[in-house]
Amino acid sequence: MAALLLALCAPATLRAADPSGSPVLQDHCVSSGDIALPLPDAIAAAAADWRCDGQGHALAPERTILRFTLESDSSGEALRYLVSRRSPVGEVHLLARDENGAIRSASYTPAEMGVARAGSYFMIPLPEITADTREVFAVVDRPTHVMILQQARLVASDPGNTPAGQDMMVLLAIISGMLLMPLVLNAAFFRILREPFVLWHSAMAISLVLTVLFNSGLIVSLVDVSGPTISQMSVLALGLAIASGAMFAHSFIEADRLHPLLRRALPWAAIWSLLLSYVHANFPFVGRVWQTDAYYLAYLPVLVLFIATIGDALRRGSMAARFQAIGWGPLLLVGIVRQLGQFTPMLEPTDAMVLFYVGCVFEVVATTFGVTDRFMALKHQRDRARTEAQMLERISERDTLTGLYNRRVIEERFAYLRSSGFTVVALLDLDHFKHVNDTFGHGVGDDVLRAVAVALAPDDDTKVVRMGGEEFAILLRGRNALARAEHRRKAIPRTVAAAVRLDRLQTASMDVVDIPLDALSKARFEDIYRHADRLLYEAKAAGRNRMMSVRMQAFGGQKETRRRKKAAA
Repeated sequence: MAALLLALCAPATLRAADPSGSPVLQDHCVSSGDIALPLPDAIAAAAADWRCDGQGHALAPERTILRFTLESDSSGEALRYLVSRRSPVGEVHLLARDENGAIRSASYTPAEMGVARAGSYFMIPLPEITADTREVFAVVDRPTHVMILQQARLVASDPGNTPAGQDMMVLLAIISGMLLMPLVLNAAFFRILREPFVLWHSAMAISLVLTVLFNSGLIVSLVDVSGPTISQMSVLALGLAIASGAMFAHSFIEADRLHPLLRRALPWAAIWSLLLSYVHANFPFVGRVWQTDAYYLAYLPVLVLFIATIGDALRRGSMAARFQAIGWGPLLLVGIVRQLGQFTPMLEPTDAMVLFYVGCVFEVVATTFGVTDRFMALKHQRDRARTEAQMLERISERDTLTGLYNRRVIEERFAYLRSSGFTVVALLDLDHFKHVNDTFGHGVGDDVLRAVAVALAPDDDTKVVRMGGEEFAILLRGRNALARAEHRRKAIPRTVAAAVRLDRLQTASMDVVDIPLDALSKARFEDIYRHADRLLYEAKAAGRNRMMSVRMQAFGGQKETRRRKKAAA
């Protein structure tokens, strides 16, 4: 918010600064000349065509001549530099003419031009200015943007060294820091929820930082870079910011809150922005006279698409679009102002950079809140889906009647249970259970099965599975496994009798297979189950209501070291 207030106050600060160093435009006259003529002759030939009414700036001539008139009684700090809007040019020639007609000149290629430390300006030294100097001519060959001509002025020092320029640099440093802060938050978000909009927001923040650094001249305070490189990188950074913004909107706005045609158009807008910025940055003289207009005009559909995207998403009730509307509103307004300034005859072209900086503040604050809100919503949805999936998985693992594990669980997890020490497998079957269903009905039969589940009492060392019908499997580990299994079998009659009124006690037959862990390591549950089931039928044939146990020395060869039968007590 402090940065926002500074940005809003910045224009007033600049106007109040020292005129010799501030970006206040100076009046000058303009004419055109023949690029093939020597400079003095070209200036002389342009003498009859001077326009001093603030008009006449045009890109059609290959050479444009600007004339600055110095008052004979001027006082204050001597003028030392020509400053103008940074954009590709062929060459700039400077001439200082004294009252006696003496001329001093200097010529600069784009690589030789300096970069102002504040604003989107190049800065080149003037020839020596004396008390007798009355006119300064700036001859611009092959300008590519009309603002180079309109914003040209003479200054005494680098605008970045004035109080206004220094205040602006502090502001831009604060804004750059604010734009980088979401990267830390996004990194944390992406580790938890790998959504593409987090990456696109990071790319957008980085590209906006680069746009601020290169457009404002702040980059000069950090690294040594030439003017042409800065101009090129400014265009590329802006194209990257627009492209990443399009992809951010594509992945950020909720799936059902944007028209499919608009969503499909956003990636194409991103590709178009990258292509457009690459061509304009690397080939600025291909269509010098019309290229800037074509560049702005080519971005108009992208601007319309962004506005339509946010408007449609808001109409459909998108929460994400509400944050984007706040965060992108000033930046979209910058695009509108630039389009109007470029194509409206009554207005002068402008970059609207102060508004752009304000827009960056809005973007970093509002969009970061939007990303956080969207992240929390998606995390809540993911956690809810995961909880529901876990509930469904638990339901699919449980027998709906008894609440015990079902056969699928033991078949899928037998290797894990085996490695966890469950070496004793018991197979239990209720005696004459068909009589209960036929005599008392299936409802009473279900009550009996529930009571049996209570009697079998699973715990950490005892896993109980309903295999189907009246058949149960018990997996045990630890000491006294056989005794614990037998205790559960004997608990069935009294537990069922306490819960269900029958005409007899409900008993059970059980076979227990005890296999040492080293022998069990290669055993499959299906093989153990078939072996135990065969022994269980032997127990039933021996009179039911009893336990039979077998200890295996090896499984596969089925060698039994001890086998015993135990009838019910």
